[in-house]
Amino acid sequence: MTSRERVLEAFAHREPDRVPFWVGASPEFRAIVRDSLNLAGDEELSRTIGDDFRRVGAVYAGPPALSPSSCFLHPKATSRTPFGVERHGYGYGQPLAHPLSRAVTLDEIEGYSWPDPDWMDVSGIRAEALRWNGEYAVLGGDWSPFFHDGIDLFGMERFMTLMIDAPEVVDAALDRIMDYYHEVSRRIFEAARGTIDIFFIGNDFGTQTGPVVSVPMFRRFFLPRLARLVDLGHAFGLKVMLHCCGGFAPLIPGMIEAGLDGLQSLQPDARGMEPEGLKRAFGGRIVLNGCIDTHHWLIRGTPDLVRRKVREVIETMRPGGGFIASPSHDYLLPETSVANFLAMVETVRDFGAYPGGVT
Repeated sequence: MTSRERVLEAFAHREPDRVPFWVGASPEFRAIVRDSLNLAGDEELSRTIGDDFRRVGAVYAGPPALSPSSCFLHPKATSRTPFGVERHGYGYGQPLAHPLSRAVTLDEIEGYSWPDPDWMDVSGIRAEALRWNGEYAVLGGDWSPFFHDGIDLFGMERFMTLMIDAPEVVDAALDRIMDYYHEVSRRIFEAARGTIDIFFIGNDFGTQTGPVVSVPMFRRFFLPRLARLVDLGHAFGLKVMLHCCGGFAPLIPGMIEAGLDGLQSLQPDARGMEPEGLKRAFGGRIVLNGCIDTHHWLIRGTPDLVRRKVREVIETMRPGGGFIASPSHDYLLPETSVANFLAMVETVRDFGAYPGGVT
């Protein structure tokens, strides 16, 4: 069974030959592991650890002054969002300013300098996806973090209060954000038709102790936008999977209603995200991808602890399919123990097989 076949069996809630394996890691951590194993490059690493997924993406080709990685106005900036918010810090960083923090009218929203989908070059995506020869499950589409973009533009407190004080302003901004992401992904899927398997998007709606917003507010402002992305993916015959951190279990029923096919991350140490409970409540209705704790086991644990915990997760989540083994974050950090990481890889390989699964 190829990696692609294995993953699609899991999405069909059937038992493949073994539990599929997903590894998201920062470039810094991947370099550390490559050096530790004396591997030549990222693809050799992915094959060595048995990652069943590959990713493709569009390339920025817009105005140099608005580049996501250069020409910053703020001296501390390290990245820029499509919506012009400069950020600072490790990885994606944190916003340095909130350009719509004082906006109170629809005219101010409409007058903002919104990005143009023409800035994203999709011409190379099909060739990039085809080079995997159908062996791996290919992830594509724009990341589309519309919730975070709203926070970036208005500021967290302002964004939350506007949902109550001026919901029409929030709606207008979210609609403009979504129009951009929807069109970029539509172009990606048109250009790469038949070569992408999963539309992978990301919005973190959870904290360690529960959702960032209430269930009614989530359903009012964010679920319809999420459903719009789900519908887009399904229109191209793709599965749609959402990366979402934290304790967001109360939001999962709505996500399932919207047609979402999979959830990635699943932090077992966050409230309501215990693997047993997730499997019992949702295992037959949505693919569960994650559950291997990165906060404690992979960073602070020992290889023996990791082996024991990963085996427990697999035994809990494996029955009936619909599970992908993965660290509980899509960006393993450099402080992650290489020995613990390799213990996870070995345990998924050694104990992930389905008795009598499809071969």
